[in-house]
Amino acid sequence: MALVFLVAVALLNARGIRESLGANVVMTVIEVSGLVLVVVLAGLVLGRGDGEPHRVIEFDESATPAFAVLAAAVLAYYSFMGFETSANMAEEMRDARRVYPKALFGALLTAGVVYMLVGLGVSIVAPPEQLASSSGPLLEVVSIADVGVPERLFSLIALIAVANGALLTMIMASRLTFGMARDGLLPSMLARVLPGRRTPWAAIVATTAIAMILAATGSVAELAETVVLLLLFVFLSTNVAVLVLRRDVVDADHFRVWTIVPVLAVGTCILLMTQQSAATWLRAGVLIAVGLVLFVLARVTGSGGRGRAPGSGEAGAGEAGPGETGPGGTDADGTSDSASATASQPTQDR
Repeated sequence: MALVFLVAVALLNARGIRESLGANVVMTVIEVSGLVLVVVLAGLVLGRGDGEPHRVIEFDESATPAFAVLAAAVLAYYSFMGFETSANMAEEMRDARRVYPKALFGALLTAGVVYMLVGLGVSIVAPPEQLASSSGPLLEVVSIADVGVPERLFSLIALIAVANGALLTMIMASRLTFGMARDGLLPSMLARVLPGRRTPWAAIVATTAIAMILAATGSVAELAETVVLLLLFVFLSTNVAVLVLRRDVVDADHFRVWTIVPVLAVGTCILLMTQQSAATWLRAGVLIAVGLVLFVLARVTGSGGRGRAPGSGEAGAGEAGPGETGPGGTDADGTSDSASATASQPTQDR
């Protein structure tokens, strides 16, 4: 079933960015509605005197508070997955230097508030032991509230949330793979796009195949832990790059973060990496090794996507990439000119 689902996601991804993000908006509204429902139900339980507010500051006597917080932070990283990959879509929006930072921080703040309220509400309503042993912790809140909300309806919302996360991940993964191939960091075959839709079909096929292999060889918990570790590598390298690239002087106006932020981020990433198990490191190491092999292959063979001749089915330096502007000022799915920030401006958008 998981493989069929991934194929469906790939087909939607290949259809176009407008269709994919349209589906994302609908599913996000449903997902947020489910989370708000949990918060409201938790408030009702607390209002009738059945909640236990003191649980939010309690720790298991056998656990060290500092390490317990770190363990929870590692899992929380998975909840925030997707924000970092949204940068891959920056070249498909207007005035990215002004719009993207506001959108990113606004989304982080909104999600952070919602997640905090959900976490507090669930902890107040249900005992930690009950939540830990449950396959659907949020459903425990629905059950305890007992106000007539069908559990099947909430299960459907949870399923939509999973589908939404998968869709976003595959969209961003395919665009990232395409961009790296276009810039010569991966074999150029991954930069091939559909002639009409201009969507990166080769990158979509490759990333979907990897997702299928991972889905068939690991549990949800194992995959989540692996994703978290890989994200930590991404965040670590990104913040190191910020510290290095911020020394460059550019003429264009762009967002600039305080130096202390990437420094703290590097330290935090390293600290959280130490909390991962050996099995997670092994799985992530295999994936990183595969990526390094592809990178070396692209370098040795000179098969980078930059500079490909138009009409070759690959997006070169002067061609429109997925969702970028094509002839006549519109992209393949009929939207207007949106490529204001291109991959050729890495130092201006850091």
